[in-house]
Amino acid sequence: MFDVFSRWYKDRFSDPHAVTLGILLLFGFGIIYFFGSLLAPLLAAIVIAYLLDWPVNSLQKYGINRTGAVIFVMLGFVGVAVLAVLGLLPTVFKQGANFVRELPYMLNQAQGYLLTLPEQYPEMIDAEMVSTLMDNVRNKLISSGEAIVSFSLGSLINIAALLIYCILVPLLVFFMLKDKVVLMQSVTRFLPENRQLAGQVWTEMNSQIINYIRGKVVEILIVGIVSYVVFAVLDLRYSALLAVLVGLSVLIPFIGAAAVTVPVALVGMFQWGFTSDFWYLMIAYGVIQALDGNVLVPVLFSEAVNLHPVSIIVAVLVFGGIWGFWGIFFAIPLATLVKAVVNAWPSDKATQQAA
Repeated sequence: MFDVFSRWYKDRFSDPHAVTLGILLLFGFGIIYFFGSLLAPLLAAIVIAYLLDWPVNSLQKYGINRTGAVIFVMLGFVGVAVLAVLGLLPTVFKQGANFVRELPYMLNQAQGYLLTLPEQYPEMIDAEMVSTLMDNVRNKLISSGEAIVSFSLGSLINIAALLIYCILVPLLVFFMLKDKVVLMQSVTRFLPENRQLAGQVWTEMNSQIINYIRGKVVEILIVGIVSYVVFAVLDLRYSALLAVLVGLSVLIPFIGAAAVTVPVALVGMFQWGFTSDFWYLMIAYGVIQALDGNVLVPVLFSEAVNLHPVSIIVAVLVFGGIWGFWGIFFAIPLATLVKAVVNAWPSDKATQQAA
């Protein structure tokens, strides 16, 4: 057993560049795992800086110095963010509160329909099972809704922290964009000399992360706006709230779309019953999801490494379980990182062939 482990170790860690890459990966994952909650503003700032670096570089091509370009882009970003928050959040919050209040009535209506199923299919569905299921769902949703709409001292503390982050994050983004070269050089000074393999993986991943963040933000905006227009045309209640949920659902591949289908269908059934309007809503929602998965995603992420759906779902479950929201957001880039490291990691056989 020891000989097998020894041969494996020599085969995989004979290259000092590979050892450096392994140490850097363990250090990075360890920092995020143990201090991820403390570094949340920094992670948010890095994501926004990746997003805004492209317009800054574009302005520099027109002869504007980097500081001026950064100031111009930051003013535009902050202005758009403030308008979006002031225009969208109050409506979404109001609709969310109304949705929570009417949720028990929606569940009662859904239960009434489900209780008719045992009469139609007595051999397959049991009435007691349906009642128990609906009671459990009702209790879970109502308790979650009450937690959302109720304000406690802890909520006020979270709001205060959020206000602080609203100041810290833009400052971090400004200096990350303005002093990008200086910060990168400062970080490079502390890295080991044998970092050729790490540099190769970072070059590939840097391009992947840039494309992923930009594409994901554009996808959220397009899916959210299109969903709102469709819901508003159909005169669906809670259209803004549901559109925001549908837009954010693209953060979780496959699982997000399936999860958001439940509130969309529940609101439509509560508002119209099983009429033609309800089926129009579900068909339109299905078309949006189909266009997103088969047209929008291939266009936006055409340069992304092809990953199997099983790999994506496993990445969402693993990294989401470890790092929460940020793990879900970066699940695909992290899965791509794992794939890039596995492909780039040298073996003793590869070294011998190269020699």
